[in-house]
Amino acid sequence: MTERFGISRAEAVARINERYGEMEVSAYPDLMCHELPEFWAYGAYYRPDGEGRLPTGDVDDDAGIDFTRLSIRPLPPTGSSVWTLKDEGGEPGRTDES
Repeated sequence: MTERFGISRAEAVARINERYGEMEVSAYPDLMCHELPEFWAYGAYYRPDGEGRLPTGDVDDDAGIDFTRLSIRPLPPTGSSVWTLKDEGGEPGRTDES
């Protein structure tokens, strides 16, 4: 997410924590290994399109999705527990757009 979307590592981790932190992985032990990393990143960064689709990272599956029209999920709230890394300024959470 840092390379593809130009966001900080702290923001990327917070987005993943917010979106998937409550997921019960033990119920699906192989789930995270069966999807491309882009699947998890896109789901944490973008909102579904008008047809309820999110990109998956698979070129063929994503062919019908216009990435330029996807809206970006809002940042997790500053100071939220999902911000487990400090930003580049040394503060937990985002401070430049809060």
